[in-house]
Amino acid sequence: MSQHRQENVYLSIQAVGQMESLPIQLLCEIAGVPRSSYYKWLNHKPSLRQLENQELTVVMMSLYEKVEGIFGYRQLTLHMRSKTKKRINHKRVQRLMKRKGIQSIIRRKKKRYERSTPQQVAENVLNRKFQAETPNEKWVTDVTEFKYGNGQKAYLSAILDLHDKSVISYVLGHSNNNLLVFKTLELALEAAPKSKPLLHSDRGFQYTSLRFKEMLDEAKLKQSMSRVGRCIDNGPMESFWGTLKCEKYYLHTYQTFEQLQSDIDDYIHFYNYERLQAKLNGLSPMEFRTKAA
Repeated sequence: MSQHRQENVYLSIQAVGQMESLPIQLLCEIAGVPRSSYYKWLNHKPSLRQLENQELTVVMMSLYEKVEGIFGYRQLTLHMRSKTKKRINHKRVQRLMKRKGIQSIIRRKKKRYERSTPQQVAENVLNRKFQAETPNEKWVTDVTEFKYGNGQKAYLSAILDLHDKSVISYVLGHSNNNLLVFKTLELALEAAPKSKPLLHSDRGFQYTSLRFKEMLDEAKLKQSMSRVGRCIDNGPMESFWGTLKCEKYYLHTYQTFEQLQSDIDDYIHFYNYERLQAKLNGLSPMEFRTKAA
């Protein structure tokens, strides 16, 4: 019998003995363990390591419940390190998760959509160089679909900064149209005035429209586009959609547009300000961005 399972047996004996007032000897016989072993466990003083594991488990479960179970051991390790200011090994967190019987939510695959014939196209200037030395040097953008109510659809347009993976701007709308994308760009330029980043997208009809190109030229932004059928060319944006849907959207059923909007607002704030990333030195996107500034 494993140590973890054995401890659960002793805990069960203790609980049943207290609730039902049954003799410990009888409960030990039923469980198939020596009474002396039970009392040895009962009177055992936990080691410093065991006490620390108990404290870490409380922190871990508090974080896990706060985010509705979306964190796996990597994210839990980052957040536990930040919260406790202790150097915690990810393997230790894996063991604590196993003892508590918890695991992260399984990611679902993103659906792919047909792309229209473009009015104008740009070269793949970004060329999968997803690192940026400074904020507002490279932006990526895309639109994704959500469902709510009785088969109704909503569309989220967003712009991500490759320097810190922060969401610069986003717009949730009822239609996947040009105005959705144009408004997202306008909000990004308002959030980062005087910036002139490279803006990368796929070849969706909004991004290949003549008006979008005019907006980029007016703001003196250089345009970059993924190659046909190469989703990986816009990998960071695809990754963000997967994270958002896995960690928020797939956990709920939405009846109204307003409910969906509220959860997306909450999640993007959480993602920008609270969700720690190993590639950002264990900081949230906005913490990393502030330090760079």
